[in-house]
Amino acid sequence: MISLDPASTAPLVAQLVDAVSERIRSGSMAPGARLPSVRKLAVQCGVSTLTVSNAYNRLVADGLLEARRASGYFVSARLLDRKSVVPRRKPVQISVDSGWLLQRVYEEDAFTVKAGCGWLPDSHLFADGIKQALAALARRPDRLVSRYGHPLGHAPLRRAIQLLLAQRNIECEPDQVLLTHGASQALDLTMRTFLQPGDMAFVDDPGYCNLYPSLHAMGVTIVGVERTLQGPSIPALQALAERHKPKLFFTNTSFHNPTGTSCSPATAYQILRIAEKHDFQIVEDDIYASFVEETAPSIASLDQLARVIHISSFSKTISPALRVGYLACNPDNAQRLLRMKMAASLTSSEISESIVHSILTEGQYRLHIARLREKLAAEQKIVADALLSVGLSLFHRPANGLFLWAGFGGDPDTAGLAQRAAAKGIMLAPGHLFRADQEPTPWLRFNVAQANAPALFRFLDTERPAPA
Repeated sequence: MISLDPASTAPLVAQLVDAVSERIRSGSMAPGARLPSVRKLAVQCGVSTLTVSNAYNRLVADGLLEARRASGYFVSARLLDRKSVVPRRKPVQISVDSGWLLQRVYEEDAFTVKAGCGWLPDSHLFADGIKQALAALARRPDRLVSRYGHPLGHAPLRRAIQLLLAQRNIECEPDQVLLTHGASQALDLTMRTFLQPGDMAFVDDPGYCNLYPSLHAMGVTIVGVERTLQGPSIPALQALAERHKPKLFFTNTSFHNPTGTSCSPATAYQILRIAEKHDFQIVEDDIYASFVEETAPSIASLDQLARVIHISSFSKTISPALRVGYLACNPDNAQRLLRMKMAASLTSSEISESIVHSILTEGQYRLHIARLREKLAAEQKIVADALLSVGLSLFHRPANGLFLWAGFGGDPDTAGLAQRAAAKGIMLAPGHLFRADQEPTPWLRFNVAQANAPALFRFLDTERPAPA
């Protein structure tokens, strides 16, 4: 007999699903067993037939029940097959490489401390704004949620981004803004539009690790440009540009991933001059610009998108679940990139883009960004002090942003350190993953919004090298 508690905060449907699930998993209800009819169970439990019907449908969706036409509901016979063969778990040797970082960090239960991941925790995201926007969207005409969007992306959002860019001193028309499935698709479209196998691309070294597998897969030669406290090394960039013929230079301007440095105005100007002299385009990945309290000059603001493709997204400020990014560029490039977007994915999600537009225009977004900056600034100080206290050195101490680049120095075996940390449920991001040549380095990337965890600092303290 199944008993439900009407006074419980758990919905009756959920209580019924849990009760039946428990009986099936405990073996009280064997595979193939028939369940009471919807009407009979409703009478037994004192609930409506709709409650029972919804519970049964959820159990079918979970694979625990089968619905047989004109016969009723039965415990799934497939459960018997699953129980008959129980594979033995083999010990897995953790290999800390770029594939590991791309895959494991997105697995919900892979780690208890995700100190090396690249995103904000739920507590920092704008969940309330998303819920309000979804409620408003539900009241909109059905056509909005049932059609392909505009090839360039939702026009009202493109106009809002035009205003956002103007505040950063980047002038453009809405037709120069192309909406994408996050900044990742913007980068991918740029690669596929402007690069061919055998071409050369410059990247920050260290730089954005997810970029490298895509470039390698295209047969593009990658050359790293040393990253300094002021941004890309101008002497290194100049020497490499004279020696090679790059088509693109991918660089992260504000609160760089992974070092936390920002490009100084003088460095941005010099990068643009070198690009003009040697005729290559600059892909400015500026997804952390919202964390800058004052308008900092970007490379795009200096050349007004003549040879700069400016990329950003809302994953780091609203939510990565929406997958809304954008790029802004000159009109000719916009048309080429649009054709590639249409070939790859037709259009982007107008539903997600409408949600972001609603958030940007409802008036609470600026307050959310201000609070987010305050949180990150405080976390930068806390985590930096803690890392120093357990013996790590800092490459740079930024005032804001997500990342710190820190290391013990000496032994560059950060991959081994990451393996030992993973065994304790701690995810670290060893520095070689961010190198264009994947060469060992003593540095690691820390996400300050995820790294304020006593377990992390205790582990690092045990790994502190003995005094020489």
